[in-house]
Amino acid sequence: MTEIYIEKDTIEEDTQHGRFLTFTLEDDVYGIEIKYVTEIIGIQTITKVPEVPDYVKGIINLRGKIIPVIDVRLKFGKEPMEYDDRTCIVVIDITEVSVGLIVDNVDEVLTIDDQDVAAPPANKTGFENRYIKGIGKAGEKVQLLLDCEKLLKNDEMEMIEGIR
Repeated sequence: MTEIYIEKDTIEEDTQHGRFLTFTLEDDVYGIEIKYVTEIIGIQTITKVPEVPDYVKGIINLRGKIIPVIDVRLKFGKEPMEYDDRTCIVVIDITEVSVGLIVDNVDEVLTIDDQDVAAPPANKTGFENRYIKGIGKAGEKVQLLLDCEKLLKNDEMEMIEGIR
């Protein structure tokens, strides 16, 4: 798989507003704000780390930088799946910490206008609503827009920072 790099310094903040990288887990489509994404890479060798939750798959060495990797499918309580050539690691920066998100596959970068983003449902869904920033509508498609900064709880962030 070809690696994709996103040069953040050359993109103005306002040109990133409303732009989301979409990916799938099973039949569900999710989106994360492009401003958090630093790159997308194919699945690679992951070094296991002892005494971490199952969804923390381990660490990877990305050009000399150690990056913790979590399987979003497991984090959201879905059944584990064998990784294949469509499986990707989306590297994001959350409060200056790089984390790799393993997703089934990356779809596209979409622009979703503010008026096409609805508030998340008030009742509980299959996973904690704290992850959901909103529900985006693009044409006939609906995406659950994730809040990268709430994807990991404070204690999970501390654990992630401790293994890198």
